Amino acid sequence: MIYVGIDVAKDKHDCCIMNAKSEFLDEIFTISNTLEEFNNLFLKISTTSQELSNIKVGLEATGHYSYNLLGFLLDKGLTPIVINPLV
Repeated sequence: MIYVGIDVAKDKHDCCIMNAKSEFLDEIFTISNTLEEFNNLFLKISTTSQELSNIKVGLEATGHYSYNLLGFLLDKGLTPIVINPLV
């Protein structure tokens, strides 16, 4: 299982990718809120596993700031989980 955590903000998103042993598969990195950067993120994610069902993506619930990225990930076949940090 591969886990992707995304801290969503207005202009940028901080990301990390880990395996089931809690080992980082890449350095923690930041992407800007653009389609080009979303594609770069998906490329990094998709190289970790041939089966998208083995990849779990968690995004911080930040209202409309996450909508573009959320829609992009859904269109790519991932099933992101929106997590409310206040709960």
